[in-house]
Amino acid sequence: MMKYCKLGVNIDHVATIRNARGGDHPGLLRAAEIVKRANADSVTMHLREDRRHIVDNDLFEIKKNVNIPINLEIAPTEEMISISLSLQPHSVCFVPERREELTTEGGLDIFSCSKIISKNLLLFKNKKINVTCFIDPDLEQIKALNKLGVNNIEFHTGKYASSQNKNDIDFHFQELKYAIEFSDKIGINCHAGHGLNFSNVSMVASIKQIKELNIGHFLIGESIFCGLEDTIIKMRELINVARL
Repeated sequence: MMKYCKLGVNIDHVATIRNARGGDHPGLLRAAEIVKRANADSVTMHLREDRRHIVDNDLFEIKKNVNIPINLEIAPTEEMISISLSLQPHSVCFVPERREELTTEGGLDIFSCSKIISKNLLLFKNKKINVTCFIDPDLEQIKALNKLGVNNIEFHTGKYASSQNKNDIDFHFQELKYAIEFSDKIGINCHAGHGLNFSNVSMVASIKQIKELNIGHFLIGESIFCGLEDTIIKMRELINVARL
C-alpha cells in the first residue's frame, strides 16, 4: 500500500512574472485556485523582506478566497513572525534569507536563530500553526532543532538536485536519506524541497519517511509550455509512483 507523500506548490514565481511589468497579471489568486484544482495539498509562498515577488496582500487574499492550506516561508525575524501570526497559515517554514541571493542558497543555521524561534514557538502552537525549519541534511542542525522542540524539518535538496555526475548525485542522495532516517527515528516529521523536477524527484520521493515535498520554480517554468494544472498533475503522478 502506498504511503502518501504530500505535494506543496510554491507560486512565488507567478508573482515574479507579475511584478516584472507591474499590474495584476498573472494573478496569484488564479494560480492558487489552479493549485487546488490540481489536487496539490498546499500552496507555498515566501514573503521576503524586500517583497521581490510575494507581497503581503497576496497572502491575505489567498487565505480569504481559496480553501487550501497555506505554507508560509519566512525569515526568522520579528516583522515576519508578526505577519504570520496575523495571517494564521496552516504552517510556517523558517528559511534563511540574504538580500543579494537569487534564491535560497542553503539551509538555516539553527544555532544563530534558536533564541527567536524558541521565544515564539508557544505563540504558533496556541494559534495551531505548524512550525518547520528549512535546513541542510546536517545531524548537528537536526539535534539542535530537536532540542528546541521543533517537530518538522524541510530538508534542502539543492546539492542533490544540482549535481551533474552520478557519484555526486549518489553522495548527496545518501547524505539526505541518512539525515531523514535519523530525524524520523527521533520523532521529527520530514519534508524536502529545492531544485526538484520531473527528472530528479522520484529518487527523493522514494524515501518513505518524507511526508511532504515542496516544489516551485520548476513547476512554474514548465507550466509555460504545458499549463500549470497539467504540470502539477504530472508531478503528483511521479511522486505517487515513487511511493509504490
